[in-house]
Amino acid sequence: MSNLPKIAWIGLGIMGSPMAENLIKAGYTVAGYTLEADKLQRLAQAGGTAAGSIAEAVSDADVVITMVPASPQVEAIAYGPDGILENAKRGALLIDMSSITPQTSIDLARAAGEKGIRVLDAPVSGGEAGAIEAVLSIMVGGEQADFDAARPLLEALGKTIVLCGPHGSGQTVKAANQLIVAVNIQACAEAVVFLEKSGVDLSAALDVLNGGLAGSTVLTRKKDNFKTRDFAPGFRIDLHHKDMGIVTDAARTVGAALPVGSVVAQLVASLRAQGDGGLDHSALLRGVERLSGHPTDG
Repeated sequence: MSNLPKIAWIGLGIMGSPMAENLIKAGYTVAGYTLEADKLQRLAQAGGTAAGSIAEAVSDADVVITMVPASPQVEAIAYGPDGILENAKRGALLIDMSSITPQTSIDLARAAGEKGIRVLDAPVSGGEAGAIEAVLSIMVGGEQADFDAARPLLEALGKTIVLCGPHGSGQTVKAANQLIVAVNIQACAEAVVFLEKSGVDLSAALDVLNGGLAGSTVLTRKKDNFKTRDFAPGFRIDLHHKDMGIVTDAARTVGAALPVGSVVAQLVASLRAQGDGGLDHSALLRGVERLSGHPTDG
């Protein structure tokens, strides 16, 4: 028998499935629940247990981890008679790794506390590749003692794990992360179109740019997407659109100006309105191509 805490994992999407599998590889017992039957089968094949409901997954868990798209989904799985708070045991630790509004995290921590359930907000950065490779950056909000208890588990999922402050702080830092990533991708996309229209060898140009001050994790991760126009989703435009709404709203609340971020938020929204919401966020390149009179394939 393992002395490791028993895990319930709710939400087995692009990020959640490989993250749950990394916990199984690290020796944790993982019971999972999600709406897609094929994702439950994948978990079972990896050595986890497919649960038939949220209640079944969380009832005996020491730690409940959630990874769902947005605030409404977090609220749907957390609250109500069939939700996490009504069915998890007292003393359990709920780690929400979704990217949601800071206020949703604060409200969840308060409601969970009334049930004797501890909460951390722990959104991640690194995309699908980071999830698979267990090298995610994890930004955490909550109590120090809960963070210390969760740290061994989080170390099976990521490399940079930082407590950023009280409840909601992890989400605030994630919002800033998404601002930086979106602006960076947009700048890279503009550079790609500029380079190609200038007749430069794109592959050579991106390699040398990435070795200097213009280099970035974004360029390292996304340059092949740009070169091959492969926009299979690692992180969908739809989700980045949601995140840009979070950061612009949060910045307005605290009185922080986002002049460049607001423009990029509109470019993300425009791409989504043109039917590209299901593509990877590197598809911002398609928006720049359209503005530059360069035909795209749809």
